[in-house]
Amino acid sequence: MLFLHGYLADKKSFSYQYPFFSKYFNIHAIDLKGFGENKGMQYPYSLSDYCREVKEYIDKEGLIQPCVIAHSFGGRIAIKLSATYPDLFSKMVLTGAAGIKPKRKVKYFIKKIAFFTLKRVLPKEKLKGFYSKDYLALDEMMKGSFCKIVGEHLDSLLPKIRTQTLIVFGDRDTETPPYMAKKLNKGIKNSKVIFLKGAGHFCFIDSPIKFNVEVREFLLSK
Repeated sequence: MLFLHGYLADKKSFSYQYPFFSKYFNIHAIDLKGFGENKGMQYPYSLSDYCREVKEYIDKEGLIQPCVIAHSFGGRIAIKLSATYPDLFSKMVLTGAAGIKPKRKVKYFIKKIAFFTLKRVLPKEKLKGFYSKDYLALDEMMKGSFCKIVGEHLDSLLPKIRTQTLIVFGDRDTETPPYMAKKLNKGIKNSKVIFLKGAGHFCFIDSPIKFNVEVREFLLSK
């Protein structure tokens, strides 16, 4: 079993899952480049670079069709890998998975136009109000990587996925809202979606028992 963590997180984020699933599977978890103990990014990573890193780990460890549990940004990686290598994973669990093109309100486009207009005449430090706190906390290398990643939407890859997939989202997730789970379910042919009541973006932390039991049943079923 392979765990892929989300952005600005690390492998420790699945601490409620490791003891439970280690009873049934051999556990593998890595800190993706730029996070946790895996520092030293030499250039701004794209999503393809992260996919390469994970594929190299799978090959190096000799993992044969492992199941994967992927959260948020890790979901981006799992989706692209599964679409590129249809037989790489035996089963896939996507929780709060990112990568679906978001719905945008008029306010967003007004803000975007204002940003590009002001960008021509104002210095960078005057534009901080347009950026998220998470983005501003990144170093320059990671900011470059972040921009590459969020600009890549994966909707067109979903029909290419053959891996049996369980989609688990919190019904109060504001980072990757429930409509994204429904889009994943619609796009991935062999998939099922579950919403955990009262849980947010980290539903596996908010409702660990419910999450673990649902995922175990899925992974152990034929």
